[in-house]
Amino acid sequence: MASPLADMIRPETLDDVVGQKHILGEGKPLRRIIESGHIPNMIFYGPSGTGKTTVARIIASNTNMSLHKLNGTSASVADIKAVISDIGTFAGENGILLYLDEIQYFNKKQQQSLLEYIENGDITLIASTTENPYFSVFGAVISRSTVFEFKSPDHTEVKKAVIRAFEKLSEKNGIKYIFDDKTAENIAVGCGGDVRKAVNTVELAALSGDVTKDGVIITPELVSQLAQRSSMRYDRDGDQHYDILSALQKSIRGSDENAALHYAARLMAAGDIISLSRRLLVIASEDIGLAYPNAAVIVKSCVDSALQLGLPEARIPLAQAVVLLATAPKSNSAYEAINSAMADVEAGLAKSFPRCLQNKHFDGDDVKIKGQFYKYPHAFPDHWVKQQYMPDELIGKVYYNYGDNKQEQSAKAYWEKIKGKG
Repeated sequence: MASPLADMIRPETLDDVVGQKHILGEGKPLRRIIESGHIPNMIFYGPSGTGKTTVARIIASNTNMSLHKLNGTSASVADIKAVISDIGTFAGENGILLYLDEIQYFNKKQQQSLLEYIENGDITLIASTTENPYFSVFGAVISRSTVFEFKSPDHTEVKKAVIRAFEKLSEKNGIKYIFDDKTAENIAVGCGGDVRKAVNTVELAALSGDVTKDGVIITPELVSQLAQRSSMRYDRDGDQHYDILSALQKSIRGSDENAALHYAARLMAAGDIISLSRRLLVIASEDIGLAYPNAAVIVKSCVDSALQLGLPEARIPLAQAVVLLATAPKSNSAYEAINSAMADVEAGLAKSFPRCLQNKHFDGDDVKIKGQFYKYPHAFPDHWVKQQYMPDELIGKVYYNYGDNKQEQSAKAYWEKIKGKG
């Protein structure tokens, strides 16, 4: 069975690794650690196809350690025991390096089963994850490891790997692959920073190119078809999902409608209009709020239309909601107010009620002054009358501060005028 092209061109030295110069360049921390020969427990964190497995293999090769590779999605405690069984044997005389891919899928018990061995040095753990390890990896494992972040390489770096992949295929198959600079650039850009995906596209292009007497012609149009949508890095359960939603909300909050449309488009391109709709509903109240209260009504209408229409038509009302929110005046006064009120409730600062607000119209023997004494505001001029509403413990507490927008300042002026009478 032929090896995948990605394995055929897998780098054998640190200098050949695509990107990651921030940790693997001359004098950088991970490179120094590897060159020292003293390998600590490490966690490689970053997107797929950025070289995490490749670097682990290079480390194992440079240190002559026995490399065991497990995947968190399929490995069991029995697999871990099989690795542990090499401790003290000829196979593990130079040390055991366990590369655990997708460690976030190991449950707490499975991760704990490694602790004793990685702590005393019997096993050196290099774990990889596409999710933030500080949320997805057991704290005791994190505390015994050094975390290195792998980043998506620039397309100029990926382009070099694309050209090398074509050269390797040509050498293997004895066929000349004819492509121009734009073709290589399109593959590099279209892979979205995933080198493995770029190499797989090269392999597909080589199989589907136009065969001529001079060789196989690979056109920019062909690779565009093969790589369509591949630049979308998206996992509804992963960091990228929350990064896009966060970028969307911060762009709307910052009143940058063009950036907001970009992130909304990325969510729609992934077919995720549910997450987009929910976030827009939140933004309408959290970030626009009382500066333009009708925004919540309009956004709800746009979201309802989008969910009824489905893609591709859903993009139209959702775009309307995005632009409306981004260009609307902003206020987080209600958001701040409820957060402040919740903090007092959670701190248990008050559990009583003013007598006038209680839902009862009789008093027990323990009440010295009988009567509820509630004043019905609608029975007074301007539908307002001064009386106590806050619990005794919180009298004078202010949660809500009027925002500096026209809507809230108008309300402030109105109530200052009314309440001034009291």
